[in-house]
Amino acid sequence: MSYELQALIGPAELVAVAAAEVPAARPRLLAQGLALIPATPEFLAAFRVGDEATAAPAAAVSPSGTAASAGFDWFPGGLERRLAAWSKAGPIACVEADYFGGTGTQRAAVWADGRLDLGPITSAELEPFPPEGSPISRALRRLGARVTEGDDAVRDEFDAVGLGAHRATVSWVSAG
Repeated sequence: MSYELQALIGPAELVAVAAAEVPAARPRLLAQGLALIPATPEFLAAFRVGDEATAAPAAAVSPSGTAASAGFDWFPGGLERRLAAWSKAGPIACVEADYFGGTGTQRAAVWADGRLDLGPITSAELEPFPPEGSPISRALRRLGARVTEGDDAVRDEFDAVGLGAHRATVSWVSAG
């Protein structure tokens, strides 16, 4: 069984503002006051249109230590500028996960106060998560997500906000 996710996650109010600026955005509510925007090809195209710099590969437009140059292959450079702008109103994360048969990778970064604030954090295939948790759970914690004590069904922030509800990025769009 596989799981893949490429999305932006933030407080629901902030995600609503971001979605209002990008017609292709399809925000979806999560638990704990958070929401996500699936990083669909249509959404990402909005950050490439009319700007030759953002149409280049992400690493080419974000050369030093940014999320785009740390393995977010799908990440257009124009998106990084928007994340920085949106984050002036509150933290917003870029997350990705790609699993098949229980093994895979995760990557996460959080922007706050107009700059990259956390990460990018990456877990490689077969690499165990450190005690502080997976990259996505750490990013969610930075956004305010919490695991409720005594709820044995919830293992981490990933589960607590409901990211297991769909197994593919495009499934979040059709779940509307």
